[in-house]
Amino acid sequence: MNALEIKNVSKSFSGFCLDNVSLTLPSGCIMGLIGENGAGKSTTIKLILDMLHKDSGSITILGNENGKNISLIKEDIGVVMDEVGIPECLTAKQVGKVMKHTFRNWNEAEYTRLLQKLSLPDNKPFKDFSRGMKMKLGITVAMSHGAKLLLLDEPTNGLDPVVRDEVIEMFYEFTRDENHSILISSHIVSDLERLCDYVAFLHKGKLLLCEEKDVLLSEYGIIHCTVEQLSELDKNMIKYRKNTPYGAEVIVPRKNAPNGFKLSPISIEELFVFMVKEAR
Repeated sequence: MNALEIKNVSKSFSGFCLDNVSLTLPSGCIMGLIGENGAGKSTTIKLILDMLHKDSGSITILGNENGKNISLIKEDIGVVMDEVGIPECLTAKQVGKVMKHTFRNWNEAEYTRLLQKLSLPDNKPFKDFSRGMKMKLGITVAMSHGAKLLLLDEPTNGLDPVVRDEVIEMFYEFTRDENHSILISSHIVSDLERLCDYVAFLHKGKLLLCEEKDVLLSEYGIIHCTVEQLSELDKNMIKYRKNTPYGAEVIVPRKNAPNGFKLSPISIEELFVFMVKEAR
């Protein structure tokens, strides 16, 4: 069973449209949702959670249609939004007591373990937390009630590099269980490239690409060349190109790489930047 299936989903607002988005997240995998601010990442997650109502298409979560059964599967979904919705007067200890009566499968021991792992204070009011601490508490709650699917909107935003590394390791541990999956959005593409099995590129509400990460990295390479050398390349072979002060950079399929040119590996971030500039 797939953890998440989105088929031909659209949602229109004044000045923005999420346009016919389709993607599938297999169980046991992590998918990174990559896009600039305003690309539609948060809108997609809110549609999955039925916080927004789609105009068309279908969304299935853990085998259940989201518009009909979202309340029945809330136990199986851990959510961290860009703004963590915890009352500011509560301490982390009090949050644990509230969640104990919210989730049937609340795991107090796991909650305490994660609080300690992430160095979060028990008795400090949430309003006095830094943005990074708020994110860490949101992640701790999401991972403490037996969820099978994590939906994470910019969860590493505001975290320093050391803590980001700890959080990423926690996500790795979570998906060692083949029944656990994660959909994570972030503008920190390096985190997603390291973490994810699949990547999906959103740009101005359109899905540019959704593919297995390793397939993308093995399929494409980048050539750095002069403008004169660029004219020697078959234009039909070039997928994306970018002019630089020193010449040009082009992305080509590795299987069609021309002789006489050095083909360098390409990162997910480079591929995304090329595709967005091409889309513009």
